[in-house]
Amino acid sequence: MSWLDLLATGSSLVTATLGTVVAILAFQGYRRNDSPTMRALAVGIIAIAVVPYLLASVIAPFVALSDAQALLAATLSHTIGLLAIYRTFDSG
Repeated sequence: MSWLDLLATGSSLVTATLGTVVAILAFQGYRRNDSPTMRALAVGIIAIAVVPYLLASVIAPFVALSDAQALLAATLSHTIGLLAIYRTFDSG
């Protein structure tokens, strides 16, 4: 494994870890204030920061996903996350 592979893996892990921490804080805000907005924010952050890492690093090797399939799954996860975060904006 080259230093670039290690750097990419490490930065992906840091992103997933930081995303988890932020999502936990948002979820705590949801529970404390019974706020659906904070719940949607937590779901969006998980879908954007954590799920793609899990797909690429954990799930893809076990189910033999091709690079294209893993990229499609990550892109769909990003889209779902952005839609969840979009819901947090007050439209009125």
